Amino acid sequence: MTLKQALSRARGILAGNNIEDAPLEAELLLKYALKISRTQLYLDLDHELSPQQEQTFWRLVERRLSGEPTAYTTTHREFYGLDFYVDPRVLIPRPESELLVEVALGLAQNHPLSTIADIGTGCGAIAISLALELPKTRIYATDISAPALEVAILNCQKHGVIDRVHLLHGDMLDPLLEPVDLIIANLPYVKESEIAGVKFEPRLALDGGSDGTERVRQLCRQAGGKLSAGGSLLLEIGRGQRGAVTALLNTLFPNGGIEVVPDLSGIDRVISLSLTASKHKVAR
Repeated sequence: MTLKQALSRARGILAGNNIEDAPLEAELLLKYALKISRTQLYLDLDHELSPQQEQTFWRLVERRLSGEPTAYTTTHREFYGLDFYVDPRVLIPRPESELLVEVALGLAQNHPLSTIADIGTGCGAIAISLALELPKTRIYATDISAPALEVAILNCQKHGVIDRVHLLHGDMLDPLLEPVDLIIANLPYVKESEIAGVKFEPRLALDGGSDGTERVRQLCRQAGGKLSAGGSLLLEIGRGQRGAVTALLNTLFPNGGIEVVPDLSGIDRVISLSLTASKHKVAR
């Protein structure tokens, strides 16, 4: 069997089992099985796989069919153009979370940020992406999960920012010893009733309580004491959560400015609170 044949067959099997992005998933698994780059794969599509290579590849496909995410199988996930190590100790970074990084960098262009806190950092993708883009900014990254921070350490070392991303173990904002210019957070926002079937990703990183906003609301109530004068708060939210979260922020910060930024699918994804604004504003 050639690489081209293996790729085509795997795509069909994955698609037939309702695996999203089947062509990409098949490619990632085949690259991992052969330990080759994407360029090498497509330059050598007529190469014959050895029996051992075939066996390795189809075992990976079987793991994907069992529900195991490809990112855990390969221990790699791309985020904001960077490669991150991931395993079942952490939530797999989603493409929509890149919007948090983009909005944060937009804020930094208008108001220099000397300190940022990434709450619930997981594998460290957001904190590390910001550290590489903002080399003069001190970044704190907190997580209640000690195993998650072990993964974040590996990624900080991999990307050469271990001396600038300060990893802190603890719940939410508790580990922060000083106010910061920006709090950024991708907290659990899945409804408790919707994660009963989760087999692979850590439940702690997904469970947002009965309505999905429990952890987000907790952070909003704590944020005032941990933000510098004129600071900002960026939150990732789920579908249908805009109203509840903006209402709470408007109550807690009546003089703050609030904007809501949709993702590429048009879903309200990031809520931005700015304490520099003189009035409440929600983007339409």
